[in-house]
Amino acid sequence: MKRRDPPNKGATGRPLHGRGSETKSQTKQPHFSKNKKRSSSWWLTCLKIFGLSLLVVYVTVPFIIRLFPVLLAKVVYLNMVKVPFFVDTRQPGEILNHTTSFYLTPEEGITVGVWHTVPTSRAEEAKGKDQSWYEAALSDENPVIIYLHGNGGTRAVDHRVQLMKVLSASGFHVLAIDYRGFADSTGEPSEEGVTEDSVYLYQWVKARSRGSPVCLWGHSLGTGIATNAAKTLQERGNPPDAVILEAPYTNIREAGAYHPFGKIYHMFPWFEYFFLDTFALSNNVFPNDENVKVLSSPLLILHAEDDQVVPSSLAKKLHETALMAPHSREVKLVLFPAALGYKHKFIYKDPKLPGIIWNFLNSI
Repeated sequence: MKRRDPPNKGATGRPLHGRGSETKSQTKQPHFSKNKKRSSSWWLTCLKIFGLSLLVVYVTVPFIIRLFPVLLAKVVYLNMVKVPFFVDTRQPGEILNHTTSFYLTPEEGITVGVWHTVPTSRAEEAKGKDQSWYEAALSDENPVIIYLHGNGGTRAVDHRVQLMKVLSASGFHVLAIDYRGFADSTGEPSEEGVTEDSVYLYQWVKARSRGSPVCLWGHSLGTGIATNAAKTLQERGNPPDAVILEAPYTNIREAGAYHPFGKIYHMFPWFEYFFLDTFALSNNVFPNDENVKVLSSPLLILHAEDDQVVPSSLAKKLHETALMAPHSREVKLVLFPAALGYKHKFIYKDPKLPGIIWNFLNSI
């Protein structure tokens, strides 16, 4: 029989073609490694470009704001943020009962939108009534609160609506205004303009309230508008019956240092020059601290201790300033413990709030 040579085998006894397969597999690994390195390098480049872009924006913004102070004014008011988007402010009944919407003209060419919510005790009576009925209702001896909201959004923002509901259920008329440039109001906001809008509304209400107490209630940015309006009314010989400040600050410059946007730039060189000093250049000061020194109206300050937008330390400082005023009038500070979680805009949730307001008004 003819002898056959055995197939070639390696040291393991396997056919040599198996080793060839292993060799082929091994030659693919360096190619895969190169692709992986290229991919990692691409991502690293993208991250570097992104980081550099953020740095350029971060450094550029202060110079732009200093050169164009009007941009800082946009941040102060945020009136371009017209939330909630799908609520027609002309139809308040969709989210707030026994409420009418109407418009006032504080000056030629300017129209501002206002809501008037009557006390819940008159809800049934208010059904189907026109604007003239609501105007006449202002003289029913129930106290009237003019609500001056903070920046951004409209009078239909939920926390504002919820506060109106609480006040209405507590026996108050509530009139909430959207300043010029906000919501369905015309024009552009300015410190002088929004103050005049509020003064005009107060005078309009006072002319119809027939002795019912009328109180200015400002929240956040609205506290500066409230004290500005109160000072203007006082200078015109008609000081408001009372002023309530919710989450107030001392002045817009000092508030800006604590604002979340301001905190981003706290470590930036010349932070005060580029940002805080620019408030004055944009003609936005809102000097609560200077105003409360001269106001003769009774003053109530409300602030949550866990407020992360306007720290309660500013409310305490404002309260101390108000106490040093030469006028003898009621000045009260109410702080809500941090454990309650009310933060910057949820004081309306406190079940004691109606009692606090009534006790304050009854003491003046």
